[in-house]
Amino acid sequence: MSMPFYVAPEQQMKDKADFARKGIARGRSAVVLQYEGGILLVADNVSRTLHKISELYDRIAFAAVGRYPEFENLRLMGVRFADVRGYQYDRRDVSGRQLANIYAQTLGTVFSESLKPWEVEIVVAEVGDTADGDEIYRITFDGSIVDEQGFVAVGGSSEHVSQALKDRFAADASLAAALNAATHALARENGEERELEAANLEVAVLERSRAHRKFRRIQGPRLVSLLEEGRGGTASGTGTADGGTTTEDDA
Repeated sequence: MSMPFYVAPEQQMKDKADFARKGIARGRSAVVLQYEGGILLVADNVSRTLHKISELYDRIAFAAVGRYPEFENLRLMGVRFADVRGYQYDRRDVSGRQLANIYAQTLGTVFSESLKPWEVEIVVAEVGDTADGDEIYRITFDGSIVDEQGFVAVGGSSEHVSQALKDRFAADASLAAALNAATHALARENGEERELEAANLEVAVLERSRAHRKFRRIQGPRLVSLLEEGRGGTASGTGTADGGTTTEDDA
């Protein structure tokens, strides 16, 4: 008769954490950072349909790395929570902190109770009326939550990306300069250096001066011109909407 196989709880947690980190490390990173007009979200993502960056509510955005089906479930959960709370109370009663706490509780429960943890790392960002009111929360696969200041990098090589971003980050930078800092950092993932073009990037902003819904995507000619401007090209423009921009309406 075989003896039951015993694994210490500490070893189980370590194995789960290692499994999740390896899964997250297989994907490309994302960064979220303040700029003079609000909060910028940039992900290394060649897909035009499987978004890593999305709107959660009027002033709140979501960025994620890892397994798409898992963080898409989290995004939908957040959208539903925000819609119901905003309808029952007031739209201003929906906060990034609430959503970050719900995500932390969900991921913490999955990590402790399920055999397989979710291989995701997410950021919830809320733009305030002033820069001092901006909030950026990082939530990891085990439900840990960190209130980040100024900027954050998530993903498999976030240490390299975060260090590169720290060297160039300025909270009062223009949109083009902030985008340049973000792409410079993402291009140094895994210690390698490469050039990131518009086709490799998913970019959005929470724009402080925008009425009502603050989220908008930056793509097409507008993204190309901002990249050129940030690299010292001849293109001009800052955070105002023009050609090539769209606003996403999440269900």
